[in-house]
Amino acid sequence: MFFFKLPLHSSMSCFALAKCSVIAPSLSLLHQTRRSRRPFCLKMSAESPPPLTHSLVLPSQPSQPVQVVAAPGVSNSDFRSAIDSSLFKQWLKNLQSETGILASGAFLLKRVLVQGVDMFGQRIGFLKFKADIFCQQTGNKVPGIVFARGPAVAVLILLDSDGETYAVLTEQVRVPTGRLVLELPAGMLDDDKGDFVGTAVREVEEEAGIHLNLEDMVDLTALLDPSTGCRVIPSPGGCDEEISVFLYRGYVDKEVITQLQGKETGLRDHGELIKVRVVPYAKLWRMTADAKVLMAIALYEMAKKEGLLPSKILSPNSSIY
Repeated sequence: MFFFKLPLHSSMSCFALAKCSVIAPSLSLLHQTRRSRRPFCLKMSAESPPPLTHSLVLPSQPSQPVQVVAAPGVSNSDFRSAIDSSLFKQWLKNLQSETGILASGAFLLKRVLVQGVDMFGQRIGFLKFKADIFCQQTGNKVPGIVFARGPAVAVLILLDSDGETYAVLTEQVRVPTGRLVLELPAGMLDDDKGDFVGTAVREVEEEAGIHLNLEDMVDLTALLDPSTGCRVIPSPGGCDEEISVFLYRGYVDKEVITQLQGKETGLRDHGELIKVRVVPYAKLWRMTADAKVLMAIALYEMAKKEGLLPSKILSPNSSIY
């Protein structure tokens, strides 16, 4: 209620005073109503779709099904492709092999989280997942982050010319390392047929521009003990990659060595920017940190020392041209 103090000489009538008394409370009520208003808010809740799942029963643990789950962001098609891929199936096979983690029953696979899938055309090139494997005795989980890329090949090419032996390398852009790397011609298997020697010959032709015959290739990793799987594993703490290392040794004229040096090769439409480098074999072990090179040298030298190499390798007379 408002109070008006009117001068004695005011001509306002009692009626006017009464009118003000009626209007003032109405204005006050309107002001209070406006102040008490609050914004209207409709809060809607949307439930996230359930994660994609798949259940597997392994022969090594038939009473303990394995739950395969897709991480957020993995599409249904990529998830199904991952489960059906040779990469994932081979990993499961390795787990249950004679030397596999699950073979003795000391460990249990409970869950696999598929985190990423990279397609190479119609096939999976890289697969990343996390496996929950537990020790039965302690109940502790063992480290289980996996980058799966499957089997690969590498070729040590030794060329004799004018009394010296040379090794053929490729210089490639390797983004993961942030460097240009000198390494052996190498590559992944493109299919599930397991044609290692055929892949080796093809990779040498693509990366070094050299055509080799299948019958001239020697599988150095085949000389390993059978319990190893007869392949080398460069990074078993995080990657499933297993490499078959082949050897080729031949004779060439000095002119061929000159022609190979600095030759640009690779599948340019696939982004391969490769240069061929030819280095003396005696200096090879110090010229690159490529694990494939160092493994190949060790295999070759030990096989030669123990007399396991065929005579055609020790006395080369074949030519690459």
